[in-house]
Amino acid sequence: MSPADPAPPGPTLTEVPIRVATIPFSDPYVDVVLPGDVVRVGPPAARSPWLDVAHLETHAAEVDVLHLHTGYAESAELAGECWAETIRRTGVPLVITVHQLRAEANQAQYDAHLAAVLSTAEVVLTLTPGAADEIAERFGRTAIVVAHPSAAVPHPELGAERGLVGLRLGRPSSAAPDPDALVRAALSGAVSGGGRLRVLVDADGPCPDTVVAELAGRGEVELVRYARDEWPAQLQQLHVAVLPEPCGTHSRDLEICRDVGTRVVVPGCGWFADQWADVVGYGTDERGGPDAVSLSAAVGAALARPMVPPADRAWRTAQQAAVVRVHADVYRQVAGDRSWV
Repeated sequence: MSPADPAPPGPTLTEVPIRVATIPFSDPYVDVVLPGDVVRVGPPAARSPWLDVAHLETHAAEVDVLHLHTGYAESAELAGECWAETIRRTGVPLVITVHQLRAEANQAQYDAHLAAVLSTAEVVLTLTPGAADEIAERFGRTAIVVAHPSAAVPHPELGAERGLVGLRLGRPSSAAPDPDALVRAALSGAVSGGGRLRVLVDADGPCPDTVVAELAGRGEVELVRYARDEWPAQLQQLHVAVLPEPCGTHSRDLEICRDVGTRVVVPGCGWFADQWADVVGYGTDERGGPDAVSLSAAVGAALARPMVPPADRAWRTAQQAAVVRVHADVYRQVAGDRSWV
């Protein structure tokens, strides 16, 4: 090539893989929405180093996009105004997916976290129109709505038992509903609807309290301890699953139920009904816990409805592909904007 010949063009942004650091590094949702042609920047640690201001300042040049998924306690504690200011100073484009708008505890801290990161983000994503409206009203940001993609594949040899209601009891916390009240209300609804109640407990979690154990001992409820990788199969065996969250915005368990064909009873808080219209809601009392009468009635009403079929796999596959394309377009846009700075 002579000195007069023009230099060959360098690779365009679309030809160079975009380097994306996600917080968290890995998660069932993160893993399925991340485009296959991006470079995922680690390290794959349980505690993301990208939440550390010093790490962010030192390694900012190693990423093209930082993508924060809200709803994790560690992120809410560490990603505050100082972290957001560091993001602005380094010039790393920030993308946020808002999974949760409510916290199990310390809502004031969580609101401050959301205000700081949403004011800094280049692009905001969320999972339902209702959540997008709430983000606009509370924080003045417009969010792109992307569907929650498929979360499970039905087991071909498992079927649901008509009349079987399932209620999972999680680890105790200050924000968790009273497990005794939950079980008694769900049991009342199951019996009135001609069904029975199965209480599901994580095999690695604590033993159920005395009341639940006594009910199980008398044969009034069935108590099942399950391994975590068995959770979709446990849901697939139910006619109705009760989601006992006292607060929240979106639910992965709801998406698993849609995938495997299980009707869902959900609290009236959050935007669960925006995720899937075919749910039955129940109210909460003045303390934010489940209203026993409302929950019992909702379980009975759900049992009276037809059993739901599993989600169409072709539709779910196309839906996931569309969500991945949105993420690819967003990453390309914000990385391209940074390249011109």
